[in-house]
Amino acid sequence: MSNKVIEHLIHAFQAPLTNPVLIFSVVLLIILLSPILLRPIRVPGIIGLILAGVVIGPHGLNWLEKNSAVTLFSTIGLLYIMFIAGLELDMNEFKKSRHKSVVFGFFTFIIPILIGFPVCYYILGYEVLPSVLIASMFATHTLVSYPIVNRYGISKHEAVAITIGGTILTDTAVLIILALITGASHGQINQEFWVTLGVSFAIFLFIMFGIIPRIAKWFFQRLDAEKTGHYIFVLTVVFFAAFLAEMAGLEPIIGAFVAGLSLNKLIPHSSALMNRIEFIGNAIFIPFFLISVGMIVDISVLTKGPSALIVAGTLTIVSVFGKFIAATITQYIFKYSSNQRNLIFGLSNAHAAATLAVIMVGYNNNIIDENVLNGTILLILITCIIASMVTENASKKIVLEGHQDDKHIEHVEESEEQIMIPLANLKNMEPILDFATLIKSKKSPYPLSIVSVVPDDEQAEINVQDAKRNLENMAKYASGAETEVELLTTIDFNIPAGIARMSKKVMADCIIMGWPSATSIVEKIVGEKSESILNNTDSTLFMLRLNKPLISHRSIVVFVPPLAESEVGFEYWLEKTFKLAQELSLPISFVCEPRTEDSISLIYKKLKSSVKVKFETYEDWDNIYGLATFNSPDALLVFVSSRQGEVSYRDSLDGLAKRVGKYYKSQNLILLFPARQANEHIDEYETIQTSPFMRKISKGLGNIFNKEK
Repeated sequence: MSNKVIEHLIHAFQAPLTNPVLIFSVVLLIILLSPILLRPIRVPGIIGLILAGVVIGPHGLNWLEKNSAVTLFSTIGLLYIMFIAGLELDMNEFKKSRHKSVVFGFFTFIIPILIGFPVCYYILGYEVLPSVLIASMFATHTLVSYPIVNRYGISKHEAVAITIGGTILTDTAVLIILALITGASHGQINQEFWVTLGVSFAIFLFIMFGIIPRIAKWFFQRLDAEKTGHYIFVLTVVFFAAFLAEMAGLEPIIGAFVAGLSLNKLIPHSSALMNRIEFIGNAIFIPFFLISVGMIVDISVLTKGPSALIVAGTLTIVSVFGKFIAATITQYIFKYSSNQRNLIFGLSNAHAAATLAVIMVGYNNNIIDENVLNGTILLILITCIIASMVTENASKKIVLEGHQDDKHIEHVEESEEQIMIPLANLKNMEPILDFATLIKSKKSPYPLSIVSVVPDDEQAEINVQDAKRNLENMAKYASGAETEVELLTTIDFNIPAGIARMSKKVMADCIIMGWPSATSIVEKIVGEKSESILNNTDSTLFMLRLNKPLISHRSIVVFVPPLAESEVGFEYWLEKTFKLAQELSLPISFVCEPRTEDSISLIYKKLKSSVKVKFETYEDWDNIYGLATFNSPDALLVFVSSRQGEVSYRDSLDGLAKRVGKYYKSQNLILLFPARQANEHIDEYETIQTSPFMRKISKGLGNIFNKEK
């Protein structure tokens, strides 16, 4: 019996896997673990999944083979990528600056092609059709680094708007070229081809923009309660459009892209339907496609001679250079600054979804070889990293020039303020509650929300009862100070996620929690609880270590890093700091740069605060330990930090809680994270946050692109 079981297991796990349940389980496990394992080294998600495909594919461990099931899911993922690309384009921003967008779109399309074609044809030695296809691939770009400009509050900047508009034009033009190249590769380019293509394309566009939007509008209005039906309808439109495009002699991905454009106005970007579309795509279909791309890649090609490496290097250099020239010409025509030029270049330099789609079509039609496929993977990795670094560098300098959006800074009305306190260690809760009482607006009618998140396990019901008892103890303590509280209990598999969910539910402007405790090895790999709470919330967050009574202090020292004044929550946390000082009758000493001092002074005058304030200048913010010179033993120390990737974030703020906690062992500490704009990603698998090492490289890279030509 045991031998049969062993034989059955050996057969089930024999490579390549044949059991469909096991295959799907392996793919899901890769989708789950890939971002977790690659997060510490900040490898883009799109590359991580492709690398996973390389490892498990026929040219790696040979766990999976390209069978019909993998091909089906891969095709769905490819269409899904192009559909989302069309759906998420901001047509309103395009209309505002359409004339400049057309100019930039023309240059960012034609220049990479004019540079790329001769390089591919004469230097790399490819035929005409492959050379045209590869050159057109250089023209595409994906807005991978758009979340960066959104965080810096410059998403309405003209340079950003024309880049978004250019994306619409260049991607559409490349897809049209792709249709022509595919037809030519099959020997179909003749007079009949042009007539058929013209007529069928016109009919296709009429159906997609004349009929489909009317049907969709009727469907969404009449069947408002059928939320599942809305998603199924959208999927039906996508695949029907892909089929129509194929019937018209075009590539199916063109149909999916046009489907996104036709439904663009009917599906708001912040709607529940959009959330479902992105969630399911990012969870299953798109990762499956990326893994299938990796399964095609043959790393051994790189060892068969220098040709593969030469192709990969050439593709990358030509791509980056072409986009930079296009941005530079646009700069001279519209008299933009070098920072605006760099912003345009950073946003338009990244190659991801559209590039991958074009290359896969070319590879499947035997127009390009493995060298180009492998080179494209390297191209995607390098351009995503360059785009992220250049965009961040340029965004920061544009903020310094004073070009942030007017509505970027958040103002919280005192009468609307909501404060939330996650319940953790009961021993530390009383001073936290006291602190919250001191900084809470007296004009706000809302109680303090004390939240307890209980793990969803077999002890959940018992834990809920314990949590309620603990909350009641806190309510009794709060009643002594006549502080009104609201007690909330929720169950969640993940405590940080539960806290983040509750903060959105109560619409918290401020979250107050205890100092981060020591973490296990697993938490360090997956993400510490405090870091997870930071990443999953957008509100102002205070972390407190209050081991001594607040009345024992003689002053408050606030360490404010450069560009803190450009954060969304700057004004709010400053008001809370002045209120705390006023309640405790303590003077405040701000340690900051002159620019930040000016911004603090403006708000100080606006608030007409009676708190005594002084400023001390510190400029070496890469050396956090140098701040100790401004410390006094009886001072309450407030360290202003920021979430990773935000305007004022810098390498020296990494692990700040742990570092200052060890250095200032005997003092009360407050670590403050300002509010930020809600993080809006174009595609979860296309974003990249640079690692500290990469951010250091970006300083030098930024200087290179800042030189005027």
